[in-house]
Amino acid sequence: MTTAKDLFIIAMDPRPEHAVGQGDLSLALAGAELIDLIASGAVTVDGDRIVPGEPPTPDDRLLGEAAAQLTRRTPYERIEDWLWRRGRDLSATYQAALEGDGELTRKRSGRLSFGSQRVEPVDTPTRRRAADRWEEKEPVLAALASVVGIGGGRPDDEPGLDEEGVTTVVAAVHDAVMELEAVRQRRTIENAAFANLWRGP
Repeated sequence: MTTAKDLFIIAMDPRPEHAVGQGDLSLALAGAELIDLIASGAVTVDGDRIVPGEPPTPDDRLLGEAAAQLTRRTPYERIEDWLWRRGRDLSATYQAALEGDGELTRKRSGRLSFGSQRVEPVDTPTRRRAADRWEEKEPVLAALASVVGIGGGRPDDEPGLDEEGVTTVVAAVHDAVMELEAVRQRRTIENAAFANLWRGP
């Protein structure tokens, strides 16, 4: 399993205080993939740039796809640009992959047969591993989770991020999530102003 899959499973917690937006989660998943590529030696971080090493052969299909999308020409891609490019609809990609692997199941949220469905993790070794990492507050998983509002706290409060490249990636994910939230707020204000214009005085 990868950090991204562990993060997705943790984000599927049905408790309301753990609700995570798909856009926020997609950015964090892209960051998690990059951190795993750093850990495997497939990339290094130079300032805010992603410097690829030898083409890796990850066991995980989605991590392999991420590695294949790395920019291998100078000037190398900025971390922020990678997060937005790779992160587009990435949470839906992970949901489909985990459902296909039998790690997620759809359950109806109401008693009626036509009620809406929700996705929940299946009790598998994969889910238990993710839960163990979460319970142990594994630094990278805890930092990424806090960026998207799971577990409280701020990502820079998380202990154990002693790898400079990992710290840089977590900070970039945080900035991207904040930028996305600013876009949402601006759209909300613009839509409210437009509605008021049509209502008139």
